[in-house]
Amino acid sequence: MTAALGGLLALATLSAAAAPRTVSDPKAPRALDVEGPVQVKWTDPAKFTELRNSSNRWEAERGNWVYDLAKYIRTTAAKRLAPGQTLDVTITDIKRAGDYEPQHGPRAQDIRIMKDIYPPRMTLDFVLKDAQGNVVKQGTGEKLIDMGYLSTGVGLLSDSDPLRYEKRMLNDWLRKVLPAA
Repeated sequence: MTAALGGLLALATLSAAAAPRTVSDPKAPRALDVEGPVQVKWTDPAKFTELRNSSNRWEAERGNWVYDLAKYIRTTAAKRLAPGQTLDVTITDIKRAGDYEPQHGPRAQDIRIMKDIYPPRMTLDFVLKDAQGNVVKQGTGEKLIDMGYLSTGVGLLSDSDPLRYEKRMLNDWLRKVLPAA
């Protein structure tokens, strides 16, 4: 009986560990580990427009998409930095491309609908420093938006990446802030 109970406990622990985390989980990190020249952190995702204004908050907060976007910023920006430069980014708001329209009935309430009226948006603060630690560029409340996200497929990384529109918007911003080194 004890072995069976132990097995059930182990299975319950494994299931809890494997359960998908939500972006608003208070135990979720609010920054990437310190590593390399690009540091990315974010404010509380529960206050992001994506969650506050969603008609399906449960679906909007599922997954680890804030962390995935932060990793994308780090990886992409690091390739564009000149030797010795550093970039610190703080994400303060995100509204992902598309939205939920529950008025289409219970079978469609979990489907993210892509329309021109639901462009991806992001607000962030950043500081770019040179090798001596001098501030080269900085921005506070920098607002990114891709109003034509559905008009062009140019620059899309993958048709199956759920963050493809946000990543393309970030690519455009990084090209402006960090001209190729």
